[in-house]
Amino acid sequence: MLSARKVRIWYRLHKWTSLLCTLFLLVSCLTGLPLIFHDEIDRLVSPEATSAPAIEVPPISLDRMVIAARQQNPTMRTLFVTIEEDAPHVNVGMATGPTIQSMPRKLTVFDAYTGVPVQASQPGQSLMDKVLLLHRGLFAGIPGELFMGWMALFFVVSLISGALVYGPFMRRLDFGTVRNTGSRRLHWFDLHNLLGIVTLCWALVVGATGIMNALSTPLFAMWRASAMPQLLASYGNKPPAERMITADAAAAAARRALPGMKVTGIIFPNPVMSTAHHFLVYTKGRTPVTSRLFTPVLVDAETGQVAMAKPFPWYIRTLEVSRPLHFGDYGGLPLKAIWALFDLVTILVLTSGIYLWISRRRTPVENELDRLVAIESRQSRVSASRVVAR
Repeated sequence: MLSARKVRIWYRLHKWTSLLCTLFLLVSCLTGLPLIFHDEIDRLVSPEATSAPAIEVPPISLDRMVIAARQQNPTMRTLFVTIEEDAPHVNVGMATGPTIQSMPRKLTVFDAYTGVPVQASQPGQSLMDKVLLLHRGLFAGIPGELFMGWMALFFVVSLISGALVYGPFMRRLDFGTVRNTGSRRLHWFDLHNLLGIVTLCWALVVGATGIMNALSTPLFAMWRASAMPQLLASYGNKPPAERMITADAAAAAARRALPGMKVTGIIFPNPVMSTAHHFLVYTKGRTPVTSRLFTPVLVDAETGQVAMAKPFPWYIRTLEVSRPLHFGDYGGLPLKAIWALFDLVTILVLTSGIYLWISRRRTPVENELDRLVAIESRQSRVSASRVVAR
C-alpha cells in the first residue's frame, strides 16, 4: 500500500494534470463522437458517393484525369492522386505551393469509370473535415496538433495517477458503491471514481494513440530525414526531373514491385512531400490487418525504376496502428457503438471532475484524503499488532 505522503503526491499530480487538460479533452470527446461514425455520416450527407462499387485499378488512365485537372487549374501544381476505397472515385490534389496546406488549393474528383469530374467538397470544407480539424488541432495546424498531443499526455498521466489513488479512497467500500446518503458532492465523487476506473483501459488506449496521432508530422519528417539522404546521394546536384513518366507508369511499377499490395495514392515529385526525383506511391495490403499498414514505394520519375520498396520503420508502423484504435473504426458498427458509449462515459467523468473542482471550497478533497489515509494507517497498525500478538 502507498504511504500517506505518496498518495498525496499522486493525488496532486492527478488533480493538476486533469485541470490542465479537461476542457481540451471535452472538445476532443465531443468532436470524437461524430468522427467515430464518419463513414455513416458521409453516406448520409452524400448518398450518391456510394451508389457504385469502389475500384482498385481504374479503367480510365490516371494521367488523363491529371491532365484534365491541370487544364482546369493551369496555375497550380499537381501534388497527388488518390484512389478512393469506398467509392469509384479518383482524387487529384493541386495547390500553388509544395504542400497540401498551400493556398489556394483544389481537389478535383473524377468518376473512375468515365473520367468525368464529379461534384465534391474541397479539402477542409465539408462538415466532417471541419470536425476533424477541430479535433486534431483546434484549427491551429501543426502547432495545434502538438498542443493537443501535450493534452493527451497530461490525460494519460492523470489516468495513471488517478488509478493509484483510487485504492485509498475506495478500499473501505464495495466496488461500484455510489453513496447517496451524504452530500451531493460525495455522490459525484464516488461516481467520478467508479466511471473513471471502469473506463481506465479504454481511456489509456485512446489517450496513448492520441499522442501518437499528434506526432504524425514530426514522425514522417524523421522518416524522410533518415531514409532520403542515402537514396538521393547518387543524384548529386542533378536538377529535378523534367521529362517524367506518367502516374499510371508509377502505379504499375509499384504493383510490380509489391504484387500482393494495392495502390492507394501517388505523390508527385516534390522536395517536401516525396523527393524532387521520385514519385512516392503508397500501397497497402488486402487483409483486415495489412489494410491498415502502408508500404511506400519510391519510383524514379524519369526512368520508372523502383528505387525503394520497404515497410515504414517501427515508429511509423505504431502510428498506423494507432489511428484505427483511436477512433474505433476498424470493427464495424458494433465496435463503433462501444467506442461511442465509452466516449459518452468519459464526457461524464470529465464534467464530474469539473464539478468536484468548482465545489472544492465547501468540502476540500484533501481533507477527505487525509482522513481516509489516516484510517488506512490505523487499520494497518492494528492488523500488524494482531499478527505480532499471535
